[in-house]
Amino acid sequence: MRAALALEDGRVFPGTAIAAEGTACGEVVFNTSMTGYQEISTDPSYASQIVAMTYPLIGNYGVNNEDVESDKPQVAGFVVREHCRVPSNFRSKGTFGEWLKSFGVVAAEGIDTRALTKHIREAGAMRACLATGDWSDADLVDRARGFPGLVGRDLVKEVTCSTPYDWEATGEAEHFVVAYDFGIKRSILRCLADAGCKVKVVPASTKAGDVLAMDPDGIFLSNGPGDPAGVPYACEEIRKLLGRKPIFGICLGHQILGLAYGGKTFKLKFGHRGGNQPVKDFDTGRVEITSQNHGFCVDLDTLPPEVETTHVNLNDQTSEGLRHKEMPIFSVQHHPEASPGPHDARHLFQRFADFMKERKAATA
Repeated sequence: MRAALALEDGRVFPGTAIAAEGTACGEVVFNTSMTGYQEISTDPSYASQIVAMTYPLIGNYGVNNEDVESDKPQVAGFVVREHCRVPSNFRSKGTFGEWLKSFGVVAAEGIDTRALTKHIREAGAMRACLATGDWSDADLVDRARGFPGLVGRDLVKEVTCSTPYDWEATGEAEHFVVAYDFGIKRSILRCLADAGCKVKVVPASTKAGDVLAMDPDGIFLSNGPGDPAGVPYACEEIRKLLGRKPIFGICLGHQILGLAYGGKTFKLKFGHRGGNQPVKDFDTGRVEITSQNHGFCVDLDTLPPEVETTHVNLNDQTSEGLRHKEMPIFSVQHHPEASPGPHDARHLFQRFADFMKERKAATA
């Protein structure tokens, strides 16, 4: 079946349907990872986004029941250059396209993803409509322009958990962590568990007083979709927690911390998405290759003097890590759980565990 991806600026990319029939609108973005399409599609941070993979062949190892970051695909749509219909892997349970179809996700192949990526890099991420069937280009462009975009919207409420739940530590639990679910990935929970943490995951709207009543050893702020300015209620509650417990934030959690400090955030032209982003760690002097997925960023010039930069993106010099000089609080923009992606920054979970251990020793 015919498919097409229409952008708000009028450009249309033809293709062929590989999953569910229908239409899907969202912000179109590109991801440079060579693998990990199943983790990417189930990452809640991609809510309301149509993902284009720059690597030309997607689906060659199929799909399985383990490599998921949530209970279903979270993307609005998915486009690739070529979809593999004969996957080869001992864990494979089927093709990527059929798996997306089972969840009602619209996807297409045959899209000129190289041209699309070059266009987004020049024009910026923009609203788009992905559709199957006999639509006119003009109709699809109009639908793309009707999408409200991401700026100022609260997408967290669409992906956060409705009730708290527990995630047990791997082995003996040394620390108890309350994790705010702004769209948390399961691989992050596994990394916290491997660092000896028993985790209580709570909804994004949880009050600071309720968190403190649980008396955790530390507080974790998760990744999530969209504009951090669209969740002011989260920033307000996190501000009340500053200095009360050790805090570690990743991605959206990092941005919310930036706002809680009194800083501002801004939208990047086309974002950072992929597994090959170079980040310099000022503490060690090392350059780590990281996995990333974000379209917004903390404005370093707006932060108070008691907050210092720990990491920077070497491609564009944007914020990749912050630390409070007086309180046990730190955060990173990239994804140290690296699923998919390299594991250069996974040591940060142990750093969080060390912060909690030091805090407990100091207050014993």
